[in-house]
Amino acid sequence: MDQSIDRRVLLSSLWVFILINIIFRDIHQMTLKSHLEMLLTGFYHGQKITDLIILIGGIVLEIPILMIVLARVLKQRFNRPLNLGAAVITFALIQYEMPTDMDDYFFRIIESLALVVIFWKSWTWKEG
Repeated sequence: MDQSIDRRVLLSSLWVFILINIIFRDIHQMTLKSHLEMLLTGFYHGQKITDLIILIGGIVLEIPILMIVLARVLKQRFNRPLNLGAAVITFALIQYEMPTDMDDYFFRIIESLALVVIFWKSWTWKEG
């Protein structure tokens, strides 16, 4: 990667990239008849869909959304540990959901690679 790219811009852009992949994976999933039928029953992979589950999902999705802004505006001293933590949490959450088809594996690989880059760029970010 080009070293002349500001680290904050790069990290923010990678968070946008991850968020877009998450959104399009979910949109793509909604085109499957089996997925829609499952959602209409009120259960998702055997788990009852409740308001609390929906709230937790929203909170989890807020991590990459918030990191888009925080990666651009925070000083390195705060930015580095937040990106490291958010990358680890988001990586774990992406790995938690079991893929149901080939495109799920594809999106999981792409999102995971971007999170590894975020982690690495944050880890090697020296003050100055």
